[in-house]
Amino acid sequence: MPRPSDRYTATAVALHWLLALAIVGMFALGLYMTSLSMSPTRLKLYNWHKWAGILVLALSAARLLWRLTHRPPELPGAIVRHMPAWQRLAHQATHAGLYLLFFAVPLVGWAYSSAAGFPIVLFGVLPLPDFVPVNRELAEALKPWHGWLAYALAALVVLHVLGALKHQFVDRDGLLWRMWFGR
Repeated sequence: MPRPSDRYTATAVALHWLLALAIVGMFALGLYMTSLSMSPTRLKLYNWHKWAGILVLALSAARLLWRLTHRPPELPGAIVRHMPAWQRLAHQATHAGLYLLFFAVPLVGWAYSSAAGFPIVLFGVLPLPDFVPVNRELAEALKPWHGWLAYALAALVVLHVLGALKHQFVDRDGLLWRMWFGR
């Protein structure tokens, strides 16, 4: 088990798991809603997806702000000494990619929605400004990028989870407990 000084703060843990649940839910909702034929249900789910995307963006901003103002704990020395250089690089690159995509996926989705002429009205009551002007050509260009970036985010999430599980069940080094609830 890690020492208390090796653990993330309760706020960092809460933001991590809230964002994790939101991203998994958004990806599942995105896959499901795009498989539906045009219907009131599909339109409703697209609105929910856009609302949740704005919430993911807000959670991402909160998480980044917390991270910038609260230095995360260093990897324990024993783990660093036994981790090959390629794994340290993969650890750093995966985290950087996750943070980049936390913002890129919802921002490109917002831009696509704006360019397509479908404004985001948060919870049906709070209209958000258009991120870009209405432009059908831009919308057509952005649409696949939103999907590709979402798949890239999903791939990095899977890589991140596999790395955490490797540390937990193969290396048995307690790294997973640094980002878990409790003491």
